[in-house]
Amino acid sequence: MSRSEARPPNLVARLFWTGVLAGPLALAYGPPGLAATGAAFGLVLLRHVDRPRRFRARIRRVARAHARTLALRRRQECFVDAYGNEIRDGWLRECDYFLDRTVLPQLAQAFPDYVESRRAEALAVVEAVAETVALPDEAEALPEDGIGYERFCLARLRAAGWRVHPTPASGDQGADIVASRGGSRLVLQCKRYGKPVGNAAVQEAAAARNYWEADAAAVVSNAGFTPAARKLAAATAVLLLHHDDLDDLHEQDLPAEA
Repeated sequence: MSRSEARPPNLVARLFWTGVLAGPLALAYGPPGLAATGAAFGLVLLRHVDRPRRFRARIRRVARAHARTLALRRRQECFVDAYGNEIRDGWLRECDYFLDRTVLPQLAQAFPDYVESRRAEALAVVEAVAETVALPDEAEALPEDGIGYERFCLARLRAAGWRVHPTPASGDQGADIVASRGGSRLVLQCKRYGKPVGNAAVQEAAAARNYWEADAAAVVSNAGFTPAARKLAAATAVLLLHHDDLDDLHEQDLPAEA
C-alpha cells in the first residue's frame, strides 16, 4: 500500500499518541491533568467503538439523496414468477452497482477497512432506505393487457412532451409506438409481462429502428429484462426502460446506434 492510500485507523497507535501527548499534562497538573488524560483516552475508545454506527449513517445519508430512484428501481427489478417466488436478482445487481459507483467512493477514505468487510451491512442499509419511500400503487393504474399497456406508455410519453402515434396492429415491424422530439425519432416496443423480457423484444426493436429510419430504439416493460437481453441491448444500442422512466425521457438520453 502506498503512503497516499487510505489506511484503517489503528486503535493502539491512537492510544499511544494520546498517551504521549496527554501524559505530560497528568504529570504537570496532577489529578486534573490525570482526569483530562483519562477523558482523552475515553474519547479515543468511544470514537473507535462508534465507527460502525458512523459507517451506517454515512451510507444512509448518501442513499437518502437517491431514495426515490432506489425505490423505483426496486419496484422495477423485483417481480413474482409463475411459481409465486419473488425474484430479486435484478434489484440485487442494482444495489451492488449503486454501492460500488455511488456510495463506496465517498467512504473509502474514512472507512477503508469496512468497504468489503461490511458490504452486506451496507447493502442492508440501501435496502432499508429504498423501503422507506411510499410509491403509488402501480397495480391499480397498470393495464392488464398488451394493447392497454401500449396506450398507457403512449400517454406517458405524450405527457413528457413527445409527439407520439401508435403503429398499425399488423405490419409494425417491431415498433408499437413511434415518438419524436427535438428532431429525434424513437421507436418503442412495449411489453406488459409477468416475467423479465428476453432477447426477442430487443431484436424486434433493433429491426424496427432500421425499418422506421429512427434515431433510437427502446423496449419498455413493467417486469425488467433478462441478463441476455441486457447484453444484447448494450451491443445493439437499444434502450431498456421501465414505464416509470418515460416521464423523464429526453432526446439527449437516446443512445447512438451501434
